[in-house]
Formats: sequence, structure tokens, C-alpha cells
Amino acid sequence: ELISSLQSKLQSLWEERELVLSEARECAERGEELEATVRDVCKPNEFERYMMFIGDLEKVVSLLLCLSSRLARVQNAMRRVDGNTDAEEKQSLNERHKLLSRQREDAKDLKENLDRRERVVSGILAKYLTDQQLQEYRRFVQVKTSLLIEQKDLEEQIRFFEEQLENLEKSLP
Repeated sequence: ELISSLQSKLQSLWEERELVLSEARECAERGEELEATVRDVCKPNEFERYMMFIGDLEKVVSLLLCLSSRLARVQNAMRRVDGNTDAEEKQSLNERHKLLSRQREDAKDLKENLDRRERVVSGILAKYLTDQQLQEYRRFVQVKTSLLIEQKDLEEQIRFFEEQLENLEKSLP
């Protein structure tokens, strides 16, 4: 029953992932349309600023999500540490935790910088775009970020349930 339940949960997560990937493709298409509009109305250096922001948006959000995920796994491993865990492994976990914590703080700084850049880009676009186009730009940035977060969350859940299923299948005679 448990195996069947895990397989069913995985199936629904895979289906949800397909929906999110479909939304991400639609968002990318809107992004391409927006890019063409921005290219047409902005000066080349302003367009370059826009493109750098959009490219960095995905990188910084993905970096933050990845580091947070890795940090959570290390914290979970640290909670499982007991008297049987050797000192070397404990120290290794502590060092990884410190490193990932510093890296995540650095990534948060990058995100704050990115937020400032977004305000600059938004100000530039406000000079050229209609109110509706500006709303579309803001919606695009928000949806792109949300989809990245949702994709990462689904991937983590899928990985977790696949590991659970694998461990369960190995434990059965």
C-alpha cells in the first residue's frame, strides 16, 4: 500500500511538473515578446541593461534556491547526528553548514542588488512603455520568479519521494 501511495504521489508530482514547465514555456514566449518591444523602444545601452537584469534574475533566484536546498539537507543531516556518528563526519557537516550559510548570505546580497537593478530597469522602461506594457513587464518578472521557485520545489519533492520509494523497495525482501 505504501509503495502504491508513493507511486501515486510521484505521478501527481510529475503531472504538476509538466504543467509548470508548460507555464514556463508560455512565460518564456511572453518574455521574448517583451524583449522585442523593449529592443524597439529603448536605447541600446538601456536594452542591454534590461537583458542583463533578466538574465541575472534567473541566475540569482536559482542560486538562492539551490543554496537554500543544500543548506536544508545539511541541517537535516546534522539533526540525524547521534552518538554513533564519528567526529570527522560531524566536523565535515559543521564546515559545510558554515560554508553554505555564508554562500547563502552572499546570494541574498546579490538578490538585494538585483532588486535595486530591477527598480532602475523599471524606471527606464516607465519612460518608454505604456502603463499596460509596464504592468505586463512587472507581471512577467513576478511570474518568472514564481515559476522558478515552483519548479525547484517540485524537483525537491520528486527527489524526496523517489528516494523514499527506492529505500522502501530496498527494505522489502
